[in-house]
Parts: sequence; structure tokens; C-alpha cells
Amino acid sequence: AVWLRAAAVAEAAAASLALLRGRPLVGGARPTGSMNIFRLSGDMLHLTSIMLLIWKLQKTKSCVGVSCRMQELYLMVFVFRYMDLLWSYISVYNTVMKVVFISSTVYLIHLMRFKTPISQTYERIKDSFPYEMYLLGPCAVIGILTTEEYSFFEILWTISIWLESVAILPQLVLLHQIREVENLTSDFVGAMGAYRAFYVLNWIYRYFSEDYINWVGWIGGLLQTILYADFFFYFAKSKWYGSKLILPVTT
Repeated sequence: AVWLRAAAVAEAAAASLALLRGRPLVGGARPTGSMNIFRLSGDMLHLTSIMLLIWKLQKTKSCVGVSCRMQELYLMVFVFRYMDLLWSYISVYNTVMKVVFISSTVYLIHLMRFKTPISQTYERIKDSFPYEMYLLGPCAVIGILTTEEYSFFEILWTISIWLESVAILPQLVLLHQIREVENLTSDFVGAMGAYRAFYVLNWIYRYFSEDYINWVGWIGGLLQTILYADFFFYFAKSKWYGSKLILPVTT
């Protein structure tokens, strides 16, 4: 029938447009695009940052200088973004990375909140950035206003982008309070910043090679990179001179 052929053409066109924008079809999995060296490097740096933090907690039996509230924000980011694990399959790599990010973040929160002796070193008074007041509401509103489609998963995905862009704030605030940062802690935050930098390169590469456009992801990633810039300057400086990372006094 003519109408069936027309519907098939329209569906194919919608799928192509969704892939071009980096958007999912309603009820479907978000396209991830082709793998490239920048995206792979970003993923590995992100994974490395998490493994570094777990190693630091297990080795030192201390979470001094580490923000559990940042981990809580990242858990929300991962759960919102990877909810499609419940109904879609893209690849073994994609599934494994999503599961690792969620489970490792839950494990980090468990270590810092409940696992002695690590939990006894958690400085809840210093790790007090009120993200419930300043981040969750605004990110939810911006996510609803900027979502491409008003489906449940798409709204959560968009909120997760904005939430990730500011999820580092509790950690940065905590580090500026204590100023003198342990090497493993600075390496963990540095790897997180490098992961975002490589994702920016991934977006640039995909724009020129695939005509990939994703304004929400780009703006959120740029905001996150800007937030890391100050820390990354002092981090790189400490590595260059082989000295301990000491952040300046904030006024």
C-alpha cells in the first residue's frame, strides 16, 4: 500500500535525523555514533578516574578530600542516562561500560558512607555543598525546556547532561576548603577533567566526519570543561614542578 511505503520512508527519515542530531527515537535507545580514538580515550580516562578513586580509598582507608556528594550526583547522572539498559541493547562495550559506571559509583558511595574505617574519615561538615537547592531543580527545569522530545527517557537524558556539567562542583568546593590536595585525589580529579577534554575532541571530530550536532551535549560539556579549567591549571602546574597540589585561597 502507498501509505505503508510513505510511513516507512518517513520513519527512515526520522531515524536519520535522530542519528544526525545524536537523538533517540521515542521509546528507543539513544544512538551512540561510531567509535573513534577521542571517544575511546575519554571513556578510558573516565574509567581510570573511578578506579583511581577506589584504589585511593582502599589503599589509604581514608576518604578525606573526596566528595561523596559529587558521587551522589554522578549516580543520578548515570541512572537517568542509562535507563535504556532496561529495554535496549547496543553492544557489549556499551552495556559493560554503563553497568560499570553505575555499579562502581554505588560502591564508592557505600565505601564513603558505610564501610569502616573509610566511612569514619568522611567529613560531612566540609562536604556540604547544597546541590539539592542549587543544582537539582535548575537542571531539571533546563532539561525539560531543552529536551528534543517530551518522552520520559529523553527528558531524563537531557537532565543528566546538565546535571553532569555541574556535578564536579561539590568536589571543587571541598578541595578549595582543604587547599592541600593529596596526589591520588588530584590524579582522580585530573583524570575526570581530561575525560571531558577528550569528549570535546570527540565532538569536534564527529562534527567534521559525521555532521554530528548536539547542542545540549556541547553546551553542557563546555560548561563542565570551564569549571575544571582553574583546577586543571594548578594540577598541571604541580605535575610540571613535581610538587604537591595546593589550591589558592578563595575569597
